[in-house]
Amino acid sequence: MWGKKGQSDTVAASGSTTLISDHTEIKGDVRFRGTMHVEGKLVGDVWAREGTLRLVEGGVIEGDIKAPYVIINGTVKGDVYATEKLELANQAVVSGNVYYQLIEMVMGAQVNGSLEHMDVPAQSEPKAIEAPVYEGEVEPTEAN
Repeated sequence: MWGKKGQSDTVAASGSTTLISDHTEIKGDVRFRGTMHVEGKLVGDVWAREGTLRLVEGGVIEGDIKAPYVIINGTVKGDVYATEKLELANQAVVSGNVYYQLIEMVMGAQVNGSLEHMDVPAQSEPKAIEAPVYEGEVEPTEAN
């Protein structure tokens, strides 16, 4: 629907972008695929099996984050699990534990918790963290 004409549904889904704009507050857990930009406030856990979460300056997430790629330049009150790469920019403030495979941290970023490297065997690909399936929830299909 939002993809370019001629793209398969799989490409459109993996290239999709979700925006939580400034002055917007969402309460509840969020699951996404593709890229999510958070400029507002999200109260709940954020899960992605594949994709990138980008929390911009002024954005707030109160809950755990579990995604392959996480870029933070806002405030997180919860644990962060980055199964591929974590980037902490100069305005990043994380109040919780951080679990990462690769990390890039700029001067000025704050972590008020522990930093824990996740060991992933070099022979195998990192496993994405499984998001919970809620009662009555339908798993996205290739056609959605």
